[in-house]
Amino acid sequence: MRYDHTQMGHWIIWALLGASALVWIGPISHGSPPLGRSLVLSSVFLVTIALFYKLTININDRTLCASFGIGLIRKQVPLAEIVRVEPIRIRWWYGWGIHLTPHGWLYNVSGLDAVTITLRDGRRFALGTDDPQGLVEAIQRLSSAEY
Repeated sequence: MRYDHTQMGHWIIWALLGASALVWIGPISHGSPPLGRSLVLSSVFLVTIALFYKLTININDRTLCASFGIGLIRKQVPLAEIVRVEPIRIRWWYGWGIHLTPHGWLYNVSGLDAVTITLRDGRRFALGTDDPQGLVEAIQRLSSAEY
């Protein structure tokens, strides 16, 4: 059995595309050609979109893996290390991306739903998801974690 779920970060995509467009529109509206700074900032925004536009959570019989965007940034843990999972609601100011919160490191691209995962050594982290119950059930089914 497996669990595969992808959540798109629509707000991240549109916010960064909008910021990228503003970087080019500003200089043009003032009559100067947008060059160096516009190109650098726009490139940073576009790379950030590629890195964080979605969060994919995959669980197989041995490992839970959460990866952002094109997959360069990921969190991977053996299922045998998971001892507890719990659905939670996060605060809006925790934002998108990767942040340290009272629930441990949060990996999130959208929304306020998440699942806190406690490891055998006591460390915790949280995965943002639009399917918290499905994620909890999958982890419990594939590991020995408690609810």
